[in-house]
Amino acid sequence: MLTLYGIKTCDTMKKARAWLEAQGHPYAFHDYKTQGISAETLHGWARELGWEALLNRAGTTFRKLPEAEKQGLTEARAIALMLAQPSMIKRPVLDLGPRRMLGFSPESYARALG
Repeated sequence: MLTLYGIKTCDTMKKARAWLEAQGHPYAFHDYKTQGISAETLHGWARELGWEALLNRAGTTFRKLPEAEKQGLTEARAIALMLAQPSMIKRPVLDLGPRRMLGFSPESYARALG
């Protein structure tokens, strides 16, 4: 079964969920804002997808950080920020089992899911 990670109220998440449902792909939904996310999971995603891609710098939560916290980010500091504020994790993350996908587009989901 697929697992879709994100935040329930996010517009992109709503589009991804609607697409999966319309295409008949069953999935489990994990809201990392309410259910949390483990450091182990984030470290794995960072290794696979790259921490720079995983960190949502465009979001309000990141933009509201003091400039000093945004400068000189390392993987460890970025993961600590994402653990403290899961809204800083780019979304959605679609867990396909052997690999993960970051972000949503109907074309990329169609290619990945056949």
